[in-house]
Amino acid sequence: MIRESSKKILVIEDDASTRNIFLIGLEADGFVAIGAENGLVGIQQAQEHLPDLVICDLMMSDIDGYTVVTKLRQDHVTAVIPVIFLTASNTMASMRKAMDLGADDYLTKPLTVNHLLRAIAIRLEKLSLLRYSYAANFHQVPELADSSLNSEFIFPPVTHLKEVFDYIEANYDKGITLSDVAQAVGYSSAYLTTQVGKETGETVNVWIVKRRMAAACTLLKNTNQTIEEIAAKLGYQNACHFSRQFRQYHKSSPTIWRKQNQFVQIPKTAKLQVIKNRSPLVNDLPLSS
Repeated sequence: MIRESSKKILVIEDDASTRNIFLIGLEADGFVAIGAENGLVGIQQAQEHLPDLVICDLMMSDIDGYTVVTKLRQDHVTAVIPVIFLTASNTMASMRKAMDLGADDYLTKPLTVNHLLRAIAIRLEKLSLLRYSYAANFHQVPELADSSLNSEFIFPPVTHLKEVFDYIEANYDKGITLSDVAQAVGYSSAYLTTQVGKETGETVNVWIVKRRMAAACTLLKNTNQTIEEIAAKLGYQNACHFSRQFRQYHKSSPTIWRKQNQFVQIPKTAKLQVIKNRSPLVNDLPLSS
């Protein structure tokens, strides 16, 4: 079991004694625990603190847990935060409704702190495996032979980060940085770094480099442009910076990589000359069956 300490857990519970018991238990287990006394405060706390997971009571005095999870899922900032419901009702109908609205788990009261901690650990473990999968699947940039690259093969399919990756795709060759991307999508650099890191396991700058490296491989493989020309085309200030970054990423210099991967193409005129020079005797030889 993966136990992730220092993670932030938000507990939305209108019963003060229950809420405090859970907060104390979470803090004792190494979590950063945040309490909210009702659903409205809980939504605000989720937007402000961006917890790694939310524990939410289903039946509360102001708005119920169904409304809380609906609001969280409608906001792209909080849409991916896992939510575990707590309720005294264990009917199949209430459980089905919770899952349909986007809840990740459903625990019935009464329950012990240990029971809650186990449910949290399981959910965080699944989230970690998902992020690891993203990082593993997109760690290596595909070296496509086609001169045009499809960004779907490079960027992970995270819906609420689409605007981020679309901007990188449109501007990666202009020397953009994290601050440029953050400004374009309307977030602070720190917030954007946190969100992209949580969802993909990488930073914004890493994704910019990955896109540049994919384009670099295509240009090196399919064109005769010089290293200096390719570096300038990808937005680098100088060829040394490009070569150094390429070597760090591919464990090889651009020149050596090109020699190992560039297609050897025979000009059409040369092919025609070879055909014309073929001996008539060769042409007249019978084919072997």
